[in-house]
Amino acid sequence: MSKIDIGISEADREAIADGLKKVLADSYTLYLQTHNFHWNVTGPQFRELHLMFEEHYTELAVAVDDIAERIRTIGFSAPGTYRAFAELSSIEEVDGVPEASEMVRLLTHGHEHVVKTCRSVLSIAQDADDESTAALVSDRMRVHEKTAWMLRAMVQ
Repeated sequence: MSKIDIGISEADREAIADGLKKVLADSYTLYLQTHNFHWNVTGPQFRELHLMFEEHYTELAVAVDDIAERIRTIGFSAPGTYRAFAELSSIEEVDGVPEASEMVRLLTHGHEHVVKTCRSVLSIAQDADDESTAALVSDRMRVHEKTAWMLRAMVQ
């Protein structure tokens, strides 16, 4: 591959890519969890939650592609295996099928985890004057903060 000359040092690009890999792993883990809950939700709020979870995992599917492509753009390989995601993600897998209210609680915490992971990458990107990554993770933070708010509102 030819040298990347975009005004960001290789060391900074590597630090940014390492952070983005964690954002990708968190996002993909949350995608899988949301899709699982979409398939398995039951109860009085079935239709509402089933449709909402579908909206969320559809949005996350686009997001993981954007994050992986940013990692590639700055010159590094994006992780793409369950093993790699499990090692990098701060979101724990869920065993079994929880009740609908527990699904909402778990997804709320998952979105909050992604926000915190994005926040750590944001500061690295800003320090390196990487506006493209900063914009990407800032946009992701906004989506996850709003989603967590909406999920929290469902259980109050």
